[in-house]
Amino acid sequence: MVSRFDSKRQGETVFDLVIHNARIHSFRDGIGADARSLAVTDGCIVAIDPPPCAATVRSIDAKGRVLMPGFVDCHTHTVFAGERMKEHALKLAGASYEEIARAGGGIVSTVAAIRDAGVEQLVRESLPRLRALANEGVTTLEIKSGYGLSTELELRMLRAVAALRKHTGVDLVATFLGAHTVPKGRKKNEYLDEVVEKMLPAVAAENLADAVDIFVEKIAFDVDDMKRVFERARELGLKVKAHTDQLSNMGATKVAAEFGALSCDHLEHSNEDDIRAMADNGCVAVLLPGAFYFIRETKKPPVELLRKHGVPIAVATDLNPGSSPVASMLAAMHMSCIFFGLTAEEALLGATRNGARALGMQDRGALTVGTRADFTLWDIPAPEFLVYQLGGLRPTAVYIQGLEQ
Repeated sequence: MVSRFDSKRQGETVFDLVIHNARIHSFRDGIGADARSLAVTDGCIVAIDPPPCAATVRSIDAKGRVLMPGFVDCHTHTVFAGERMKEHALKLAGASYEEIARAGGGIVSTVAAIRDAGVEQLVRESLPRLRALANEGVTTLEIKSGYGLSTELELRMLRAVAALRKHTGVDLVATFLGAHTVPKGRKKNEYLDEVVEKMLPAVAAENLADAVDIFVEKIAFDVDDMKRVFERARELGLKVKAHTDQLSNMGATKVAAEFGALSCDHLEHSNEDDIRAMADNGCVAVLLPGAFYFIRETKKPPVELLRKHGVPIAVATDLNPGSSPVASMLAAMHMSCIFFGLTAEEALLGATRNGARALGMQDRGALTVGTRADFTLWDIPAPEFLVYQLGGLRPTAVYIQGLEQ
């Protein structure tokens, strides 16, 4: 293979790290193996297939293992308190959503648990979930608020995300989801006023979030509400995204895409006009098979339309206590193929390159010169094996910005 190393610098460059004797799948133009070694300096990839004689502080023999980008889990609700096991038992016994809500379950039970938990408790309860994802090779993790439903508690959740950064090398990306649902006993317009006029400015003032999300559905908010939240977010310099078309089509996907949303997530009820708008505006489709599986949905996202129009497809866990208690990117990828019909390549790209695109990040998810050195080593025949086998898989090493975790 022709080296892509700049020969003019051979005599003056000393790399921080060189990984050699690997089967490198850069995911630049697919997932095929395209190199055997890479070099890292200052946390970034600076050469692919550098000369064997290149000087380096540290050299690692990968012993023929697969080397690929770290996973980007671009849609989660990892920070929460408590659990909803009793609710799950009621579902298995045939209880409806309304019956569970009347029994004190649903999102209100998680809101109550958040109310009783301080930042330290939220960190303590969330760390095992974060570590479970990290142990499978997640190197970038998005975490939403949305279980506080008041200014005080939404800020508490986002501060917990910030506090978690002290406990992990995983890059945590915070998303404000104050418009998740209308809290019990509040009128929608009154609550939305608080989201727009109090919560969003407070979030921006403390620099607690990178983006703003909203759940558009009959049981939550409508398209006009979304426009109002998005407009305020844009004024504050925050990126936007939306939960759309999970249970019904309210026209939110097309509007969100035209507004410039990074992604629209779920999409089970999206139509071709929606998908065309996503394609025209560079909006990423985030598929969440864990929720589809756990709440026994039957309507699948329109994968064929996404392919037809060339919309980037990302895959994420949607880790949350109510509809997707799935702390495994490997399981999410596997389910995306079994339930939604993705190919192994689509699932792998969805968990890496396209997951990064869904967060507006161009510096990760693929291994090219100039990107972050976030990668994993696996003792497997090929990357597709991660989608094929369910369970029993773990990377032999995880590197974030060139540092082994």
